[in-house]
Amino acid sequence: MTGKTGSVSNVAFIGLGVMGTPMARHLAAAGHQVTVYNRTPEKALAWVALYGNRAAPTPREAADGAEFVLLCVGNDDDVRQVVYGPDGVLAGVAAGAVLVDHTTASAEVAKELAEAAAEFGVGFVDAPVSGGQAGAENGQLTVMCGSDDEAFYELARPVMEAYAKATSLMGPAGSGQLTKMVNQICIAGVVQGLAEGINFAAKAGLDPDAVIDVIRYGAAQSWQMENRGHTMAKGEFDFGFAVEWMRKDLGIVLAEADRNGARLPVTALIDQFYAQVIARGGRRWDTSSLIHLLAND
Repeated sequence: MTGKTGSVSNVAFIGLGVMGTPMARHLAAAGHQVTVYNRTPEKALAWVALYGNRAAPTPREAADGAEFVLLCVGNDDDVRQVVYGPDGVLAGVAAGAVLVDHTTASAEVAKELAEAAAEFGVGFVDAPVSGGQAGAENGQLTVMCGSDDEAFYELARPVMEAYAKATSLMGPAGSGQLTKMVNQICIAGVVQGLAEGINFAAKAGLDPDAVIDVIRYGAAQSWQMENRGHTMAKGEFDFGFAVEWMRKDLGIVLAEADRNGARLPVTALIDQFYAQVIARGGRRWDTSSLIHLLAND
C-alpha cells in the first residue's frame, strides 16, 4: 500500500496525544512503516494493537532506521527531553534523516533544534499545525513550516500530506512557530468577539442561533462561528482545543512579543480571561468557553 505520493517511508512518531495519535494513524493508513513512542508506554502499545506497526521503548530506538522522525509533544521542555540525551532522537537517528517538530513551541527552541540536528547531519523542520483535534482526526491539518534548508522541507512534505490539507514553508527555522503564534493571536481575538456577540444577542432578547444563522453569510463569518457558535450559545465546551493548551500557546506568544517589541494588548487581555476560565474549573474546556465569563457573571 502506498500514500498520496505513492512513496513509502520508515517513519518514527514521538508523542501520542490527542493530536499525535490520529496523525500517526494517517501515516500508517498511507502505507508508511511507523514506529511510535510515547512516554506512557501503554498508549504506544494500544496504538499498535489498533493500527499495527511497532512501538519502541525510547525515542532513540524509535528513531533508529527512520528516514523521518516526527514529534508532537507538549512544550519546549518536552521537545528537549525526547530529542537530547543518550535515549533521545538524535542519539539514534541516522545522518540524512529529517526531524520534523509538530509541537507548538517557541521559535527559540526551533532554532536550537535546527543547529543541534545539523551537527548530526540531520535535517530539521519546525512544523506546528492548526486545525485542532478534528483536523487531526480527519487528516485536514494546516502545517506551517520553518527550515534552514528548503530541501529538507520538500523531503518531508509528502510524508506530512498523510494528515495535512495544506503545508507551507514560511522561512528559516523558527518561522513555522512564529506563524503559529500569529494564528493563535487571531483565534483569541475572534473567539472573544464571537463570545461578546452571542452574549449580546441573548441579553437583547434575540435568538442567538437565529442570529448566527444570519450573520454567518456576511463579513462576520469565521471558522469559529461555523464550528463553535451554536455550541457556545448552548454553553457546551466539552470538545476541541483545551483552555490550558491555549494559555500555553499565548504564553509563548507574549514572551516572543516581549523580545520583538510587538504590542499585543488584546491578546494579553484574553490570556487573562482564559486564566479566569481556568479558575472556574475550565482547564480542559474548549477555548470557546470565553463566553462563560460573560453569560455567568
